[in-house]
Amino acid sequence: MKKFIIVIILMFIGITSFAQNKNAKSTIEVDGVCMMCKERIEKAAVRTKGVKSAVWDVKTHELKLIFDERKTNLETISQSIANVGHDTKAIIATDEAYGTVHNCCKYRDEAVKKDHEN
Repeated sequence: MKKFIIVIILMFIGITSFAQNKNAKSTIEVDGVCMMCKERIEKAAVRTKGVKSAVWDVKTHELKLIFDERKTNLETISQSIANVGHDTKAIIATDEAYGTVHNCCKYRDEAVKKDHEN
């Protein structure tokens, strides 16, 4: 009976360790308007432990990610991005964090958005 219980426990541990992907791919929407935003967003994402790759598209506002699900998740990555002043669908940057972005990066300002439409 002891052997049976040990086998069941080991199987459970094995199954749960395989349930998380070390090369998970996902896309999240992040607000921004320019190449300075791109650099800031990508840097914040990559500095999050477990993120292997982050590429943000200025036109589509999509951040394509490759990350280790055993070390991080989308909420943590979104929080890292919000901490440097950029809104995601999941987490809105605080006014204080938003205030730290350069004036040309004020994506909440309609005039700034229009300036970057060209």
